[in-house]
Amino acid sequence: MTKTSTQDKPSIPYALPMLGVLFASVCFGLVPYFSRALTEQGIAPYAVAFYRYIVAAILLLPVLISHRKAWRVIVWGLSAGAVMGLGWIGYVTALETLPASTVGVLYMTYPVFTLVISWAVFADAPTQRSVFASCLIVVAAIIAGSPASASKEHIPTLLIALAAPFGFGFGICVLVHRLSRIAPLARIASVSLGSIVGLAPLMLSAEMNEIFPQDRANWLLIVGIGVVTALVPQLIYTVCSPLIGASQTAIVGSIELPTMFAVGFFAFGEAITAPQAIACAFVLSAIAIIRGK
Repeated sequence: MTKTSTQDKPSIPYALPMLGVLFASVCFGLVPYFSRALTEQGIAPYAVAFYRYIVAAILLLPVLISHRKAWRVIVWGLSAGAVMGLGWIGYVTALETLPASTVGVLYMTYPVFTLVISWAVFADAPTQRSVFASCLIVVAAIIAGSPASASKEHIPTLLIALAAPFGFGFGICVLVHRLSRIAPLARIASVSLGSIVGLAPLMLSAEMNEIFPQDRANWLLIVGIGVVTALVPQLIYTVCSPLIGASQTAIVGSIELPTMFAVGFFAFGEAITAPQAIACAFVLSAIAIIRGK
């Protein structure tokens, strides 16, 4: 019998936390809209990543301070945040030159990183169903990421972008296996602060025009990326993910991929190709498989 990564579950319908993770992941999938709009204004990728976490870090810092006695758990959160924050630099950098759909399918490999890290670091062996669903996600990424989507000069950018799924996979594992010992708001605060700390050296060494929008109206985009794609969905995600476990969280969260396709189509005029549509079908199939547990 394999170990499970879930905590003692309260008597609530299993579908409720599943829907919470689903909704939060859709919000996460809106990141390309905000990040590309900001980088087009000359904002550096690391600054975009910094702004995504700064709102939650500032608003929730008092909560983190009130939980200071649980400093060992907080250190885990800070470490996960630093890894995730630095990983997002590669993701935002890739979005500058590649279609959102191409970057999205690469990012969707994070369920594989989640399963491997959870197994290797936290001794949480995945179920056969989770492994099969993750394989479907990888197949979807291969189908959608056709050679026509990226030329040879973009290969280094794509490789760097792998830091994002690795960081997110690590963050999911820490959230499920370590941060569930503190209150949800404190979990978000620790991860957000960790991201800020990890990105601070880059921000301090940057030119002013690389970190501040030239148009004041673009500050709304900064608020949006901090609240719509981070603070609100992070709260929902943080509460719900420990209730369904690391593997299930990773697979259900793959709804981000169809969301990214929609952003690319409606916001940037990127056509959705047949391979990408098939990839979306594989992702949705993986979600259905894990939901049928």
